[in-house]
Order: sequence, then C-alpha cells, then structure tokens
Amino acid sequence: MSKPDVKTDEKKQHFDDIYVAENPVPFKERILDALEYVSDNFNRQTFDRLVLPWAQQKADTAGILNFVDLAGCFGNTTMATLNGMDYDAIRNNWRSPEAAASVDQPRRFPAHVTGIDISANALAYGKSAGIYDETIEADLNKPAPETRPELDKALQQADILISTAALIYLEPPAIEKILDAFASKNEEGYMLVNFLNPFALEKADATKRMLLERFEFVGSMASRHRRLSELERENYPGEDWALLEIWVLRRKG
Repeated sequence: MSKPDVKTDEKKQHFDDIYVAENPVPFKERILDALEYVSDNFNRQTFDRLVLPWAQQKADTAGILNFVDLAGCFGNTTMATLNGMDYDAIRNNWRSPEAAASVDQPRRFPAHVTGIDISANALAYGKSAGIYDETIEADLNKPAPETRPELDKALQQADILISTAALIYLEPPAIEKILDAFASKNEEGYMLVNFLNPFALEKADATKRMLLERFEFVGSMASRHRRLSELERENYPGEDWALLEIWVLRRKG
C-alpha cells in the first residue's frame, strides 16, 4: 500500500519511491523478495475461511459483488484474496514488467474491483493489468473535495472492503469517515483489515475500538508480515519480524 500525506512513525521503514514506480517489479524485488513479505498468504487464508464462502454464494444469487481495495497500491492483496494467489504466485507474476502486464489466475467470483490509493502510477498499473476495474486517486487523510463523493459512494456500495497494512497511515477522523461510509449500507458486507506489530500500537488499539463500535467481529488470525528492515531492527532491538493481526468484521444488521 502507499503512504498518505501524514506524519508517520519514523521507527518504521517507508518505501515511498517503490510505491510510485510504474510497475510492481521494484515492489517485488525490494519488499516481497528482500523482506519476505509473506503476509498475503495469511490474508488469503483468513479471507478463504471467513469471507469466500459467503462471497461465492452471494455472487451465485446476486451477480457481481462490489470489492474495494483501500490503499492497495499495486493490488497484491486483491490478487491474494480475489484471485486466490499465494506469495510465490504473486512474486512469479511480478518477475518482470512483461509478466506483470496481466494476472496469472482468474477471479474466484464475479466482482467489480475499485482500487483506492494515493499513487497514480500504482492505480494505472492495477487497472491496465486487470487487477482493478475502477480507480480513485486520493490522499485518504485529506481527499480533494471533488473526490469525496466518489470515494464515499465506492465505500457505501462495497460488499467487501479490504485494507491491509494501511490504517497505520491514517488519522482517526479519516478512519472514522471510511468506516461510517462502509457501515451505512443496510446489507451484509465484510471488511478485512490488518494491524501491525510492533508499529503504532496505540493507534491500532484506537482503530480496533472504532471498528467494534460499528461492526460485528467475525474472526481473526495472527501471522508473520515481513522481515524488519535494517532501520527497523536498529529501532526494535532483538526483533526480526513484523507481525500481523488480521481481523474480519461484518456490517451490523
């Protein structure tokens, strides 16, 4: 995912130059490969256990589902959850610009996918490769006034919302607006979100409280996220891995 314009935890590594690349190969080489970014294996497992059976059944009766990847950058977690691809399959798909031009595995249920991110290049890639059907370029902490209606509409109409390793970059008012928009639809819908450890633990706790005020907790999983960078190992002595807490929540009512 990409980083909005916000003051961030300087103990955490940021990859701004990778997020604005024109294709995901640098992301693959410097994050997926170099830091063993295996978390999408566990995002997929959690999605398959808690969301996929409902999604496939709903698609059988209702047709196309609205699927939103919030701050999804190049779309690797959409590839994991919607296309069912694991860590190695995504890395292989992104081994070169030519290979990355299309997605190796089909979607597992009919969906209209909206990618929302601050990186125009990442969104352009995701749409050209068929990961996203529609894109919204926005700084989620302070979206442009002309973008706000489009952003709210995508969230309000979503049947499935994923936001992985992204909420750490958002300020509480921005998180509240996102959650309220998704919660406003009076139909069953699911959200998959991540919390990182050891980064921004107080913000994670506050975000969990916001989620539990608005949604029903469905289930969770603890897993590895990626290896810490050299900077992060200096800031967190004795730690080698960033860990992940994956939550699935359901709209109330």
